[in-house]
Amino acid sequence: MAANPHVVRTACPDDAEAVVALRAVVHPYLVRGVESTRQMISEPAPGEHWTAFVAEVDRTVVGWVSVYRHGRTSVTGFGDVSMLHVHPEHRGRGIGGSLFDAALGHLRPLGVRQLRAFVSTDSLPYAEKRGFHPSRPVRYSVLDLRTAPRTPATAPAGARLLPLTELEPRRLHAAHVAASADEPDDVPADALGYENWRYEVWDNLGLDRTASTAVEVDGELVAFSLVKRDGDRMWSDMTATLPAYRGRGLAHLAKLAALHRAHRAGVTRAYTSNDEANAPMLAVNARLGYRPVAKLWSCLRDLPATG
Repeated sequence: MAANPHVVRTACPDDAEAVVALRAVVHPYLVRGVESTRQMISEPAPGEHWTAFVAEVDRTVVGWVSVYRHGRTSVTGFGDVSMLHVHPEHRGRGIGGSLFDAALGHLRPLGVRQLRAFVSTDSLPYAEKRGFHPSRPVRYSVLDLRTAPRTPATAPAGARLLPLTELEPRRLHAAHVAASADEPDDVPADALGYENWRYEVWDNLGLDRTASTAVEVDGELVAFSLVKRDGDRMWSDMTATLPAYRGRGLAHLAKLAALHRAHRAGVTRAYTSNDEANAPMLAVNARLGYRPVAKLWSCLRDLPATG
């Protein structure tokens, strides 16, 4: 018997619950709750021309992709086809190809000339058939928090730990920009404006401002660890230190404090990801007890201009 046909359409806010359920099957190590997903669909990031598509079979969401022009970099014409995934029971029927074609149709008029997609090792042959080539491996890791992390060591002299509830957002944005400028990536993260940062970080419904922790040294904000939460799961969105203060254990201190606070608030599993070239953060995570659960590849493809 032939499989029922699929339909690809633009995602709407009411798809949020089905999209989160699909993500839990395909990528259980990714953390974004229903309300945060609904917010992302209904109020996309400014200036990135973000949109998403879902694939349905018998009115059930079985596939998803989001796509946008990258807004964190000064590199022009760079776009992301983000986390295209299809339910395992519906693969091999052209659904992934239909979603990808919809994504390309959205990006071409925007002047995007290079695409990036993140795919699993098993999916690399499929990506290569679509014109992508592997660029960088990214490690996804988990920490079981059912055994509470120890209370962080006393902060060094002149330093103090504080939750985001005690911070003015522009201070955190400035630290975020300075700390991420040399983060390993396919393109430099050198153009994260305040409006986009506020959308992606500060106003994100998943951000736990009580668990998220910053480090001040002599009154300067020098390190931080951000927590985005979905029930008893959390995502370490970014942990970083200003270049001039690295090598002092401040990223470890901030992340340990954030994990401890999140655990006290009911989080049992903590997830994160790191570029495999980011040896310092991989070392911090190993010291904290994280273990690898998946590896994805960033893959790149040129998108020729059409006449």
